[in-house]
Amino acid sequence: MEDFFDLWALETNAMTSIKLSTDQRNSLLEILQKRFEKNKNRSKDILWIDVEARLISQEAKLWSLFKMEETGGEPDVLDFDPKTGEYIFFDCSAETPAGRRSFCYDREALDARKENKPANNAIDAAAEMGIEILDEEQYRFLQQFGPFDQKTSSWLKTPNNIRKLGGAIFGDYRYGQVFIYHNGVQSYYAARAFRGLVKI
Repeated sequence: MEDFFDLWALETNAMTSIKLSTDQRNSLLEILQKRFEKNKNRSKDILWIDVEARLISQEAKLWSLFKMEETGGEPDVLDFDPKTGEYIFFDCSAETPAGRRSFCYDREALDARKENKPANNAIDAAAEMGIEILDEEQYRFLQQFGPFDQKTSSWLKTPNNIRKLGGAIFGDYRYGQVFIYHNGVQSYYAARAFRGLVKI
């Protein structure tokens, strides 16, 4: 696993390219296949050979999965859309991805902080990775394969009416069930990141 991320450091220059090298691509595909086979209960009616074919044909989406993996998301296939033929990868790390923590909710919240600014915000970070931050419905769908976030929490895509009033929602799993809460958008915590998905 360390070799995999060493390749990222050596061969990627400040994220100026979204094309992976052959070694990066092969390493990522190997990691994804092993996770897929280990957790077949998540995707019972899906064949890896079909997923791999889609992955190889979409360089930009592979890069997004690479970033999900690099930041600790442990992406895995959880769903398939028969209308579009897309496989849907979710962040499936047991706890919220370690490489995306201590972010506030969005750019406006980040800019509004006068001091002790976090390094980034969840909405921009997701966009930079080419993934969609999970909304409440998607988070509850993910939790069917869990539990996830038993010690941490994850920012969720927030309805506009809540965001306009200065709030944002997040979710976690406690006492045997999923909870959805709210915080001010400028807040950030060492045990909170965000989870996302990418459609391949």
